[in-house]
Amino acid sequence: MLDMVKKDVKEKKDNKGITVDKDDFSEWFTQLMLKADLADYTDVSGCIVFKPGSYELWEKIQKETDKRFKKMGIRNTYFPIFIPEKHLNKEKEHVEGFSPEVAWVTQVGNTKLSERLAIRPTSETIMYPSYSKWIRSWRDLPLKYNQWNNVVRWEFSHPVPFFRTREFLWNELHTAIATEKEAMEEGFNILDIYKEVCEKYLALYGLSGRKTESEKFAGGVASFKLHYIIPTGRVIEGPCFHYDGQRFAKAYNIKFLNKKGKEEYVWQNTYAISTRMLGTMFAIHSDDKGIIIPPKIAINQIVIVPILFDDSKEKVLKEANKIAKELSEFGAFVDERDNYKPGFKFNEWELKGIPLRIEIGPKDMEKNKVVLIRRDNSEKKIVDMKHVKSESDRILNEIQDSLYKKSKKLFESKIDHADKIDRLKKIISEKKVALSPLCKNIECEESIKYETGGAKAVFISEDKVKNNDKCIICSKKADYLVYIGKTY
Repeated sequence: MLDMVKKDVKEKKDNKGITVDKDDFSEWFTQLMLKADLADYTDVSGCIVFKPGSYELWEKIQKETDKRFKKMGIRNTYFPIFIPEKHLNKEKEHVEGFSPEVAWVTQVGNTKLSERLAIRPTSETIMYPSYSKWIRSWRDLPLKYNQWNNVVRWEFSHPVPFFRTREFLWNELHTAIATEKEAMEEGFNILDIYKEVCEKYLALYGLSGRKTESEKFAGGVASFKLHYIIPTGRVIEGPCFHYDGQRFAKAYNIKFLNKKGKEEYVWQNTYAISTRMLGTMFAIHSDDKGIIIPPKIAINQIVIVPILFDDSKEKVLKEANKIAKELSEFGAFVDERDNYKPGFKFNEWELKGIPLRIEIGPKDMEKNKVVLIRRDNSEKKIVDMKHVKSESDRILNEIQDSLYKKSKKLFESKIDHADKIDRLKKIISEKKVALSPLCKNIECEESIKYETGGAKAVFISEDKVKNNDKCIICSKKADYLVYIGKTY
């Protein structure tokens, strides 16, 4: 009987809104993307349109990241999207890692090209030949060039908007440095920038960790990433720092004369944050009503919905616009449409995630009051008009803080410990992430995927193994603790 009631309620929902619960994640996320006007599909499989609702949020991520980059002496540039095959083949491990994903241009008009051109999956191989020309002396270092661009990676069968698309947007920062010590210091400083942006603006809690040898960036020496967990228990691999050592420098002959006049290879790092973080933010914060946008990244933090009647319309609109002007620093705007009822507007702005809604009608004006409604928990508060700015500011800060705390609580609730394979299987089946001891044997790491139906060693924990910790697969002495889970 209860199931029939639930079904009836769902069928009665306004089709303009979300018609499924978040538990049905795949369908819920698809509806969220389309109905909240974030993105749309195209005729090219795996490639989406970023509509203003999502692209403007990406611009905010760019702005805040770029602002911090500039303070570190990082400059923006742009390199071609096309990479000659001869450049791509110079670093063996790198090309082998990306070869399944590379899309090729082989013909222009009716003319076949003499050399295939790769559509960039990443830009090391088009940037580093230039680096080898530009770097001659220690005075040319450090060289820190960043691109905000698009890349194409074709190899996967089940694209998911924002999370796994064949074309996506990101930054790729490529630095060349004189010493290994400086390179490593820079790496963790950049990772801290990404972490700050994701925490402060996207209200996302995550952990950073080193990847195992089999999971590191192809061609690099070591990879470090921030990791997030969405409600399905899937781990999202977020912003990254790849320590490349001198591997690419030797492949592309990037040398410099040091202060003693001796020739050396540079030390290199690469970094990225991508539009995948938008999907992570939508998945973690949003609910059955629609998206929830943290105030600090929202373009419009406040919507004012006037309650309009013919005899008081002009007076209410005048007051609503006066409040909007007072709250202009929050991107406040008035929904003046008179062809929709207030209830429709409430639902629409909840669907589109405006953090705070202010309602004002003739009765409110008589009392010199307005009603403030939080998007994250629907809590209402009636305040005096003279306090609307201070109260709005306070509530928006509360929302931002609350979303971050909920994100952290979600992450921690999804972690469990397993030192036996049966326990590991149970944790993965419960849509959680296991923290388990593992040895460095690649065969043991590969066995995890087979034993769990697709989970993998996502990253190495900073917690140290104990003397009696045994590898969860072979039972020999463990080398480290790893987080094991399924990823997007």
